[in-house]
Amino acid sequence: MSASTAMACTRILWNTNGVLTVAGRTMDWAESTEPKLHVFPRGMHRDGGRVGPIDIGDKNPLTWTSRYGSVVVSAYGLASVDGLNEKGLAMHLLFLTATDYGPRNPEKAGLQAGLWGQYLLDNAASVEEALQRMKDVQPIMVEHAGFKSSLHLAIEDASGDSAIIEYVDGQPKIYHGSEHQVVTNDPPYDQQLLELKKWDFANATRQTPLPGNVNPIDRFVRAHYFLKTLRKPEGEREAIATTLSLARNASVPFNAPYKTPGTIYDTEYRTVANLDARRFFFELTTSPNVIWVNLEDLDLSSGSPALTLDPDDIHLSGNVNKDFTPVAEPPF
Repeated sequence: MSASTAMACTRILWNTNGVLTVAGRTMDWAESTEPKLHVFPRGMHRDGGRVGPIDIGDKNPLTWTSRYGSVVVSAYGLASVDGLNEKGLAMHLLFLTATDYGPRNPEKAGLQAGLWGQYLLDNAASVEEALQRMKDVQPIMVEHAGFKSSLHLAIEDASGDSAIIEYVDGQPKIYHGSEHQVVTNDPPYDQQLLELKKWDFANATRQTPLPGNVNPIDRFVRAHYFLKTLRKPEGEREAIATTLSLARNASVPFNAPYKTPGTIYDTEYRTVANLDARRFFFELTTSPNVIWVNLEDLDLSSGSPALTLDPDDIHLSGNVNKDFTPVAEPPF
């Protein structure tokens, strides 16, 4: 993703409702990211020094075998940008223009940034463990079809713990704690928090001024505001619907003007993860149906086939566990 473009995404974590932990995100982009859903079993061998079939030539690439199964959404068949593992850890990659992974440190294993989230889903059961895993790893900027992987990462687990990980000015910046519920793509997260302090929503009503455009700061403030107004859900159905409602409110309508005249970053899809029940919901904006995957009902044992599903099918609705098909060669 080049510096002149940006995934105008929003991540929302609802970990304060006292019933279950749910996290949602929007994926906003200037063209189709060709999203596919994949189910990956344990025991998969991965190479962080490759972008699809291409070896990036790193001298110390990170390689690993997955400890946990996961369901993910891919972009361009080359990266996992959103997903949930069988332990209840979820991840979301969002664009950040200021991303700078720094000079390559050969003492750390290199990981092409498009597999950053997948590495953590494969190997970590919690946010705390994921952060420990990152200490000896360095994401590497890669490029595909003119797009660079200028990304920051949001992760959360079933306990409600959360972290935002960014690389700015060549250094990792980590914001760890359950209070970090909302993040958008730009600017860096510390600046997003400063912007939020400009707003006072005490005793708010429908007459209270609220930012309403589609730029990242407006979406960040708006999602924070509505998140604070939520009442306790009666169960999963209400919690998922509520989180989707916030994600829809933070979405970019089709053809909405964006950074410069003539540019658009429509919301392509939305996801919501029930971290307690290991259920992953997906809503393609060109389809009227919400679909979901029950990880606990799938065979994730080592040696089981990887599965894939194209969500761009008007006939898909509800539980799609049985609609996945095995693949001989996983995309990554």
